[in-house]
Amino acid sequence: MNIVVEKQPKCVATLRVEIPAEKVQGERAGIVRNYASKARIQGFRPGKAPLAVIEKRFAKDISEELYGKLINEAYDAALEQEKLKVLDFGTAENITHQQDGGLSFDTKLTLAPEFQVPEYKGVTVTVPPLEVPEEELQAQLKSLQERFADFKEIEGRTAAMGDFAVIDYSSTVDGKPTEEFLGKPAGYLSGREGFWVRLDEKAFLPGFAAQLEGMNPSDSREVKLTMPDDFPVADLKNREMVFAVTLKELKEAELPALDDELANKLAPGKTIAEITDIIRENMQHERKRRIDDMKVNQIVAHINSQVDFELPEELVMQETQSQADAMVNRGVQAGMSEEEIASQQAEIFAGAGQQAITNLRTNFMLQEIARTENIGVSDAELVNHLAQVAQSRKIAPKKLIKDMQKADRLPSIRSSILIGKAIDFLVEHANVVESAETAVTED
Repeated sequence: MNIVVEKQPKCVATLRVEIPAEKVQGERAGIVRNYASKARIQGFRPGKAPLAVIEKRFAKDISEELYGKLINEAYDAALEQEKLKVLDFGTAENITHQQDGGLSFDTKLTLAPEFQVPEYKGVTVTVPPLEVPEEELQAQLKSLQERFADFKEIEGRTAAMGDFAVIDYSSTVDGKPTEEFLGKPAGYLSGREGFWVRLDEKAFLPGFAAQLEGMNPSDSREVKLTMPDDFPVADLKNREMVFAVTLKELKEAELPALDDELANKLAPGKTIAEITDIIRENMQHERKRRIDDMKVNQIVAHINSQVDFELPEELVMQETQSQADAMVNRGVQAGMSEEEIASQQAEIFAGAGQQAITNLRTNFMLQEIARTENIGVSDAELVNHLAQVAQSRKIAPKKLIKDMQKADRLPSIRSSILIGKAIDFLVEHANVVESAETAVTED
């Protein structure tokens, strides 16, 4: 068997195979004999029909089985001879019968990336202490008060930071309405009526609230903001936007006392001390989860920074679409309109593409680390994982496993478990440094 592999950029290779006539004839003869031993043909006793009759009757089936057997053997031989790591063998093409009875074909292979795994043990990660800071607990309690706040009109003074403003606004860029400038819907950036905004630097757009200070209800004012260079709408980066703002109402929040009466509104029969303990415990769990994520993210960022390699284009395209779909779903859940999503389509795909590359590189490296460290996923671990999934979905484990088998999803699930175990291994062997100056990062 003559095997030639020509590697090309971006993890692609062409496999060309020539199978000698004696190999083709020998395999075909064996398949024909097998059919003859089982075939029932009228006029002949079982297993006694002439081979010529068998070949004519089952010509199509025999050829398909022959091609399948020879092609699969060629794939195995290519893997052994060329030491290839193949993700997809593609479809055999240009199947040609040679004059001497031999057979040839070629196919496009998708190869796993080739790279040198960087040093992955002892990666230093810096995280904050696990204990919940008192100021964060108090901020949560204040947020609890704000949920039950009453709002009253402010009289006798102008708007100040901390107030709540009810405004109408519209925007322009270079003297044109924002949507006209962009040539597409701009969502909340174009304008709103009866919009509530707290005069706080974290509210709405940075720098917006501060420029409302000193206004009285019914006052109008121009608010000018230069969008930062990391603004999600690319056409507005470093552009000045002008907002025409009218203050309709000015309100302040009256917070209820942080006492047992407030606690009873949240959970009848609970005291404020008990509510505080529950909040602290929930914050502790959430803080631990985020710190664990910080460890993983820092390790992943480190190993990604140490190596660069090409990826299969088809995988990148698939992962990009998957990431874009996820980003759109998150936007919908956050209340974004179809117009707002459409206006950010280019930015969504740009971000999805970069995330796809990071995800794929990370997964390939983690799989290689798992191989190096002899980390595997047993059948028992896979079944246990599926049983837990079935329980969460309230369906029978056997049904879930059967459905996963039909959909050919078990290999990808096993791979996901393997990657998780590799991540656990890296975290276990990381050099963790606690620093009170390090903030817990948001998701």
